[in-house]
Amino acid sequence: MGSNCIGYTMYDLTGFQRDLLYVIAGLDEPHGLAIKEELEDYYESEVNHGRLYPNLDTLVEKALIEKGERDRRTNFYTLTKRGQRELDARKEWEAQYVSA
Repeated sequence: MGSNCIGYTMYDLTGFQRDLLYVIAGLDEPHGLAIKEELEDYYESEVNHGRLYPNLDTLVEKALIEKGERDRRTNFYTLTKRGQRELDARKEWEAQYVSA
């Protein structure tokens, strides 16, 4: 399953991967440590690198986020158009069941 996943939708993601998408959507080109800190605040527990980065790579492979290079040591992440469409569709689906 590469970036050409046909029929892919948000339900194919784990909850952690969906949370990564929401955090990336809400921050301006966050780097891995910023994403990690946001999730640790939300989860109230540590998110280790062995969990974070493989899941970010999966989202890149699924073409939901893009990874850019800020400098030799720091990558940043942004939502792709496809990622934004998936988030929007998820919000619409949730709105059917949870009122604001």
